[in-house]
Amino acid sequence: MLHQYQLKNYNFILCAALIVLSVIGILLVGSADSSLQGRQMAGVIFGAILMVVVSLIDYNWILHFSWALYGITLALLLLVLVIGIASHGAARWIEVGGVTLQPTELCKILLILFFADFFMKKEENLSTWKTIGTAVLLAGVPLVMILRQPDLKNTITISLIFIAMYFSAGLSYRRILTILAVIVPLALGLFLLITKTDLPIVDDYQKSRIMTFLEPENDQYSETAMQQENSVMAIGSGQITGKGLNNNDVSSVNKGNFVAESQNDFIFAVAGEELGFVGCLFIILLLTLIVILCFRTGARARNLGGKLFCDGMGALIALQSFINIGVACGILPNTGTTLPFVSYGLTSLISLYIGMGVVLNVGLQKKNKEIAVKLSSGNLYERSFHAIKF
Repeated sequence: MLHQYQLKNYNFILCAALIVLSVIGILLVGSADSSLQGRQMAGVIFGAILMVVVSLIDYNWILHFSWALYGITLALLLLVLVIGIASHGAARWIEVGGVTLQPTELCKILLILFFADFFMKKEENLSTWKTIGTAVLLAGVPLVMILRQPDLKNTITISLIFIAMYFSAGLSYRRILTILAVIVPLALGLFLLITKTDLPIVDDYQKSRIMTFLEPENDQYSETAMQQENSVMAIGSGQITGKGLNNNDVSSVNKGNFVAESQNDFIFAVAGEELGFVGCLFIILLLTLIVILCFRTGARARNLGGKLFCDGMGALIALQSFINIGVACGILPNTGTTLPFVSYGLTSLISLYIGMGVVLNVGLQKKNKEIAVKLSSGNLYERSFHAIKF
């Protein structure tokens, strides 16, 4: 389980990027709600310690328990459905010893671990319909349970991570084109049914958010649209360098309470207002660096399992960052997604740190020179490049 690792192989650049981003998160959360700053700081410290501990555990040993991890995922999601605490129309949280947790955040990491091992074991048969069907079924069970909470945004996020990992594993382009030929028309049809009919396909609040994005001028949805409008104005008001942390401007997003959940879903609005364009750009660059380092570590992984886990973590951070920032800037429908390592949310924060610990361990284990890395099992960047050539 524990091995002798060389300190020179430890990815200190990735660690530094995570810590700097987390410190910025602590400052922004404190500015949004000072009562939460201590908890966020404790979460960062605990998460960083866990990351270091996990980084010293052989990820291959962890992957041996993939089916147990899958079982834990289903058990946690079932627990949410049975005893979940309702808030804002959804039951996504459970209380353990007086601490409120959101199991879906940890389940993301567990599912990435599971499918990294699953695709590695099926490497020779990735493109058979039997493997595709089995993989879709295994992904579908937890996705349905998450959708029942209801939690549409995490259902979509995990689905996209699953697709990204399967693509990275080496699914043939012929199969990809065949699947797209079926999925795209179905997705368009589903979208039309949601937006053009009254069929109860999604919950009312979910449809309201979609329609607000499509028809912001409609008075029926103006209250929901106001959140994003205020967020965009807050970001713009920061201009180049921002108004400064904990500013006393009564018209600010924090002091004026113009945006709900500013410490979480709309933390980027706080960053835009208080740190300005320069601060927002710095946050985006740090997130981009973390994603690139995940993919880079995956490209140098010892085996396909390590490669896929790093690709999955990179996809997770990229997707959540895009969704959170997109919502705050008004280019995506309003949905509650945390900005990785910045937003308040201890379950999300600690889960991400655990995932990054596994990424660090993958980086500590050099690729065996005797192992030929097949083009079909290239990482996300490599596969994308060759897809363009194809």
